[in-house]
Amino acid sequence: MAPKPLDYENINENVKKVQYAVRGELYLRASELQKEGKKIIFTNVGNPQALGQKPLTFPRQVIALCQAPFLMEDPNVDLLFPADAIARARHYIAMTSGGLGAYSDSRGLPGIRKEVAEFIERRDGYPSDPELIFLTDGASKGVMQILNTVICNENDGILVPVPQYPLYSATISLCGGSLVPYYLEESANWGLDIGQLRQSVWEARHKGLTVKAMVIINPGNPTGQCLSEANIKEILEFCYIENLALLADEVYQQNIYQDERPFISAKKMLMSMGLPFSKEVQLVSYHTVSKGYWGECGQRGGYFEMTNISPKTVEEIYKVASISLSPNVPGQIFLGLMMNPPKPIDISYAQFVSESKAILESLRRRAQIMTDGFNSCRNVVCNFTEGAMYSFPQLKLPPKAIAAAKEAGKAPDVFYCLKLLEATGISTVPGSGFGQKAGDFHLRTTILPPEEEMPEIMASFKKFNDEFMQKYEGYSWSRM
Repeated sequence: MAPKPLDYENINENVKKVQYAVRGELYLRASELQKEGKKIIFTNVGNPQALGQKPLTFPRQVIALCQAPFLMEDPNVDLLFPADAIARARHYIAMTSGGLGAYSDSRGLPGIRKEVAEFIERRDGYPSDPELIFLTDGASKGVMQILNTVICNENDGILVPVPQYPLYSATISLCGGSLVPYYLEESANWGLDIGQLRQSVWEARHKGLTVKAMVIINPGNPTGQCLSEANIKEILEFCYIENLALLADEVYQQNIYQDERPFISAKKMLMSMGLPFSKEVQLVSYHTVSKGYWGECGQRGGYFEMTNISPKTVEEIYKVASISLSPNVPGQIFLGLMMNPPKPIDISYAQFVSESKAILESLRRRAQIMTDGFNSCRNVVCNFTEGAMYSFPQLKLPPKAIAAAKEAGKAPDVFYCLKLLEATGISTVPGSGFGQKAGDFHLRTTILPPEEEMPEIMASFKKFNDEFMQKYEGYSWSRM
């Protein structure tokens, strides 16, 4: 009998090529163990509220009123909600064409796009055009939309930092393009070497690829580094010289855990460089409500802003966005609230600042606890998490462990992470899921478990790790 249309043999080859380690083998095994009754600590994905981070009060109050506007007709509503939350809910409902149950413009509600533009202007000190801002169901949808627009065939290459967030490798595969890796330097705190970047482009072109765009993730995922001002300037100059579009993934811009390298947006640096760069380099920047002290991953609110993109291309992107009719409206409202939070004169301001500050300060402490914990372990070395939500320690696996992994039919870091999961319930992602230099092994874990549980988690990790390394003796190693 002939294969049916949706039998494996007949489906799109690009779908088969897609790999997404964050929800891959380790996650599936963790889910199985959880069903069997084992306590699992899911540190595999940056999902703050799943690990106990409490939502901010003010945005939840506003969205509750937007979802149930009849509450505002209750004579006792002032006893349940602060006046500024009620006013803000009315503000957002008035932007819609029938409340949260109605479609919006395919680019998102004009009023919220205006709030995004005003946020960008405050942040960067340069104008932003709401017509060049598209609201999306999380930043991931925006990334997919732009990659789908720029990739025409398998000869189109996209420069992606390695280690990389697998959204990029997966989407490039799905779109039929080619990933061009540029390796970050672990020994330089995951810094970016422009010389290595030039080499990556040269090698790709030598293979017949047309390198069209470059991705930066700042702060980094999974590596947690923050790009310096000089580095961002070098990148923009490089994109100008090589005629590359820059895709700036800036979703962790609130997550900064040191004072030496604050977040600087690619847009701000580009505009400050003046002509010809400010009018020539094509830039698409992304942000989301899923990260930072908001952590509203399930709400799926995000945006991308386009700079120096031709009007005809913007029209085509709008056309494709229209196929989905509109991004989800509650997510758009969360984004509006993030862009336009309570002001000092508002009733909810003090509580909002107190809650957000407490979350960021705790994350800063957790980043240090986790880095110190990894560096206390045998054969483990870890750079400090300067930003984002992750640690990416290197595992100096003994030869006998590598041989045991090979015998089990697993990549060495997958083998290690599976043993870690089964022994401790800590669900991580092996470094091979993000890309790494040949012979190097890592794992990625979030810094999101509750602060009070972090010492116990790190003690559990250390006990497993040191016993694992002792078991597979006969190794030699040195710290970087």
